[in-house]
Amino acid sequence: MKNFINHLHNNIYKNKKTSVFVAAVALVCASCSNPATSLQEAYSDYWRMGVSVNQWEVRSEDFLKPTVTYSGASSLDQTADYPIIAQQFGWVVPENCMKCEVIHPEEYVYDFKLADEFVEKAQENHQHVVGHSLILHAQSAPWFFVDEDGNQVSAEVLKKRMRDHIFTILDHFRGKVEAWDVVNEAFLDDGTMRPTPFYEILGEEYIPLAFQYAHEADSTIELYYNDYTMYKPEKVKAVTDFFRPLIAQGMPIHAIGMQGHFFLGAEDYVNLFERAIQEIASIGLPSQFTELDLSVLPNPYAVQGANVSTNFQYTPELDPYTDGLPAEQQKKADDFWIDFFKMLIRNKEHILRVNFWCFNDANSWRNDWPIKGRTEYATLFDRESHPKPTVQKLIDLVK
Repeated sequence: MKNFINHLHNNIYKNKKTSVFVAAVALVCASCSNPATSLQEAYSDYWRMGVSVNQWEVRSEDFLKPTVTYSGASSLDQTADYPIIAQQFGWVVPENCMKCEVIHPEEYVYDFKLADEFVEKAQENHQHVVGHSLILHAQSAPWFFVDEDGNQVSAEVLKKRMRDHIFTILDHFRGKVEAWDVVNEAFLDDGTMRPTPFYEILGEEYIPLAFQYAHEADSTIELYYNDYTMYKPEKVKAVTDFFRPLIAQGMPIHAIGMQGHFFLGAEDYVNLFERAIQEIASIGLPSQFTELDLSVLPNPYAVQGANVSTNFQYTPELDPYTDGLPAEQQKKADDFWIDFFKMLIRNKEHILRVNFWCFNDANSWRNDWPIKGRTEYATLFDRESHPKPTVQKLIDLVK
C-alpha cells in the first residue's frame, strides 16, 4: 500500500512548476531551525493536505445566479483569503463550480468560466486540483435525465450523455486537473444502492461506466469514488464489496473518498473510521478524507451524512452561539480533531489525502445545513480567517 501511494505521489509531481514547489517545501521541512508553519508543511511526509474553495475566494462577484445552488456566500468578495489558503493547503477542490448544474446547465451548453478561474488561481499558487465531480445526482442539471417532452430518457441516451459530459470536461481540463471525483454518493447508509436517476435508468452499471469513460477520456489522471457516512460498517463493506471484483477486472480507480461531515458527540468517529480505512485497504486502495468539517451545534434530529435536501425549521434555541463559541465547546472541538488526527497518523500508510470542506466558519455550508441561518463553527479558521488554536495543535502533533 505504501509503495502504491508513493507511486501516485511520484506520478503527480511531473511538471516543472510542481517540482519547484515540492523542492521548496522539502527544503523548509528539512531545516530544524524552521519548524512547520502550515498544515501542508507539517504533513508533507504523511499525506496531501487540501481544502475546498468557493468562487468568491477566487474572484469577487456582484450577484448570484438565481438558478444555481450555492453555499459559502457570506461575502461575494473573499479574495483576501486566498493567500492563506495557498499557504496552508497544497491541494484544492472546487466547492460547486464544476458540478453539472453549473458547468453543464443545458444539454449542448457548457459554462467553464468559474471553473477556469478556479483552476488558474490554483496554478498561480502552485496548487494541485481535484475536480469535483463528474457524476453526482444531487446537483445534476435537470435536463440530464429527461427528453424534450419531460419523459425519462432511455439507457442508451443516458450513456451517451454521460460519455459526452465526461469526455468534454476532461478534455477541457487536460493537463490542468490531476484527479477527479468520478462518482459521488451512490450508496445508502444500509449499503443498498441509492435510487438516483442514474441508477433507475442504468442500474449499478452506471458506476463502472463512469470510470471507464473517465479513463478513456484521460488515462493520466487519478479517479476516485466519494461518499458520506462511510464510517457505517454496513456501508463501507457494501462499497468495498462492490469495487473489489471491478478492481480485479482492471477497472481504473485510485482511491476511495470518505466525506466526514461530523456532528460533535454523535458517533465514535475515530474508531469507526479507523475500521473503514482498514476495510478499504483490504481491496488494495488508499483512503481519502475528502470533506472534513465538524458541527458544534445541537442536532436534535439525529442527522447524519450530507444529504443536501435535508433541512429543518430554524428556531433560536437551535442556534445558541450567535455571539461566539464558548471556550468549553471549542475545547471539545479541539479534542475531537486531535484524536481524529492521531488516528490518521496511525494509519498514514493507507491515506492519500486529507481535505477540509470550506476554508472558514463564515463560508461553511454548515451554517445552512441541516438548518438554514445558524451560526456554525465547523472549520479550522474563524470568521475573520484567523487560524483557530486547533491548527497549531495539529501541527504540533507531528513537530
